[in-house]
Amino acid sequence: MITEVKNEVLYFDGCSTVELAEKYGTPLYVYSENAILKECNELKSCFLDKYENTRAAYATKAFSSIAMCKIMDREGFCLDVVSGGELYTAIKAGFPAEKIEFNGNNKLREELELAIDYGIGRIIIDGLQELESIEEICKEKNKKMNVLYRITPGVDSHTHDYITTGKKDSKFGIPLDEEVIYPAIEAAIKSPFVNFKGIHFHVGSQLFDNRSHLLALETTLQLVKKTKEKFNYDITELNVGGGFGVTYTDEQRKPYEYFLKPIMERIIEFSNETGMERPAVVIEPGRSMVAEAGISLYTVGSIKNIKGIRKYLSIDGGMTDNIRPALYQAEYKGAIANKMSRPAEDVVTVCGKCCESGDILIKDGKFAEAEAGDILAIFSTGAYGYSMASNYNKNPIPGVVLVKGGRSAEIIRRQSYEEMIARECYTEL
Repeated sequence: MITEVKNEVLYFDGCSTVELAEKYGTPLYVYSENAILKECNELKSCFLDKYENTRAAYATKAFSSIAMCKIMDREGFCLDVVSGGELYTAIKAGFPAEKIEFNGNNKLREELELAIDYGIGRIIIDGLQELESIEEICKEKNKKMNVLYRITPGVDSHTHDYITTGKKDSKFGIPLDEEVIYPAIEAAIKSPFVNFKGIHFHVGSQLFDNRSHLLALETTLQLVKKTKEKFNYDITELNVGGGFGVTYTDEQRKPYEYFLKPIMERIIEFSNETGMERPAVVIEPGRSMVAEAGISLYTVGSIKNIKGIRKYLSIDGGMTDNIRPALYQAEYKGAIANKMSRPAEDVVTVCGKCCESGDILIKDGKFAEAEAGDILAIFSTGAYGYSMASNYNKNPIPGVVLVKGGRSAEIIRRQSYEEMIARECYTEL
């Protein structure tokens, strides 16, 4: 088990959370390597090893670090990056260039140049102007780039508006209007500077129903068919994104196979129906790989009990290390890590130390009765915690520790005050 209790203390992948807090300080992000490997192995068994010509590209926006890139490389995964910074991290990790795909809207010229210079495997084009930029750079550098088009399939995934990406009204992707998509495809096919590989879609995040994926897939397959009819051109790659939901509180997580089996069955059926060769199929799991593999540790500070209204439990972190509750109204569960055997009957609201009324991580949660100095753990914080952290109120960004079988190692150092202001300067004008 990844979590267990010994002598009232929460252990995470064999490590005492109290000892981790003492050794590395709080706030602290903690990742279980064994939990990450469990996700890798499940994807291998139901997708990568089961079907030929498939790839899984870990979406580094969920959590990007040199250590994470090295784990993904060792496990045979590809990477999906969405910025020059994420790409640079992969480069510094020595990640194989051909296993990197570059996603995201409004890629900057310097980002595209970095990708093309490094020779990454794919650029997923998100807008019509992007093809022109890639062609211009490739012409200057005498290179040719593999590309896919990200489309907007017009599917509502019924998740939070901020993590819905497949609707027609979206900042992401190329719309499927015939007068838009087919000239774009023709331009990519005819370009001497790109190899047009295929189509990408991503319908949204934190999904528990496979219907959105299947609807988007059907739209995409019809596009593949019409591309063959119009241009006699074979789409050789389909990237169906990710978005597989995880458990934060009481959600019932669906296994990867629930999403991937019907997707693969339909693609195989389509190939049999049309006589077209089955394209390579790529997925982009991110949140599902790391969310439940991570916890956050805090030290309890002041406690405020407003009689008949609410009890506030203040911690030494907050929205600067986990913006999701304020941004998405995300919900979490937690526990007093040094009082795990005591009844969790005290209803409290866990608040951060920022000067914001909205700096609330857990509202009206049940905990063992806490006191100043206790260690509070919040679960399933491995995705979009560190990657969305900020220095708001001039709070340093916490460190990150990797644990495995009772051993621990710091993989990102805690930011110091000096490091936080190291780039600041002043010249009197």
